[in-house]
Amino acid sequence: MILLPLLLLVFLYAVVVLCCWYAWRKLPELTQQAEVPPVFFTVIIPVRNEASNILRLLQDLEQQRYPVNAFEVLVVDDHSQDATPLLVKQFQAQSALAVRLIELHHFPGKRQKKAAVEIGIQHASGSWIVCTDGDCRLPHGWLQAYNQMIHAQQPKMISGPVVYAPIDTLWQRLQALEFSALIGVGAASIALQKPTMCNGANLAYEKAAFEEVNGFAGNEQIPSGDDEFLLHKIHSRYPGKVVFLKSKAAIVQTPAAEKVRQFLHQRVRWASKWRHYQSWASSLLALLVLGANVAVLAVCLGCFNGIWPWYSFATVIFLKLGADAVLLRQILLFFEKKRLLSLLWLLQLVYVPYIVLTAILGLKGTYVWKGRQLKTT
Repeated sequence: MILLPLLLLVFLYAVVVLCCWYAWRKLPELTQQAEVPPVFFTVIIPVRNEASNILRLLQDLEQQRYPVNAFEVLVVDDHSQDATPLLVKQFQAQSALAVRLIELHHFPGKRQKKAAVEIGIQHASGSWIVCTDGDCRLPHGWLQAYNQMIHAQQPKMISGPVVYAPIDTLWQRLQALEFSALIGVGAASIALQKPTMCNGANLAYEKAAFEEVNGFAGNEQIPSGDDEFLLHKIHSRYPGKVVFLKSKAAIVQTPAAEKVRQFLHQRVRWASKWRHYQSWASSLLALLVLGANVAVLAVCLGCFNGIWPWYSFATVIFLKLGADAVLLRQILLFFEKKRLLSLLWLLQLVYVPYIVLTAILGLKGTYVWKGRQLKTT
């Protein structure tokens, strides 16, 4: 009697994943269009201890194929303990780019990423805010792609594609495979008008829309979620006005976690948001992913102990990995990383214990990030 609900759970997961595959395929890929007037952007980069990365990111912005007088860059430093502020000032002194450094230590009580973004928006001159992280790398057509999407669809918020790079080791490739799935499902959910997730490393929104939904008000106590909670609020206020920027010219690169400990803390940080979701679609998707992976483990253990026949396990594996492979193939083709698909079986082996562990630790909500001990309350 227990086996049937487990099979149905995995079947439901496969149906949802295939719906995401269909939605991803139907997402139009942005192509080069005729010249359109440039929107004035404010690029906000919240940083903490990014001395080893910040100059490369600023150089990427300096090389954008976008009028230099049509965007500004605000680097908001969150109490860095390294040379990040000094490097930004040195770059500012020798660059024609409109760069401003804002330091949170000048604003009593302001700490962490949400505060950095809010302070940045308060000082922004642009009608559109574009966010990325201090350890990212940007393609030269990044702002141009955002500008084209704004003119093409008149959205209020745009979620952009993010990929892990470099991916030289097996550990990095496994992370890249899982992360590609997250980006793809987030994009598909936006296409289905049930937005669940996006990534603050590549995100843009109208400044007026941010102010209209009162920014991060209502979830200030949650250290993370500057991206997803805002996504849900803007979608609720402006249905149909959140879009995904499916463009190779807009793919932002971010590094994978170097160590397992860092990886787990990152995933616990993400998982700690789940119980605070007010979007039923996001909550159901998180529970479905967890439930399907637990079901795979439960059926495997049941077959191993002789409770159920082994074809039961073959069925759940076929449903789970088959649906995952169909979706991931399309996403990896877009990212030009199709070879990662060969690691899907290995990812599944480690994914079940990993997702159960992070779900449990996410309920506790305690993790270390950027040298700080944080807790989601």
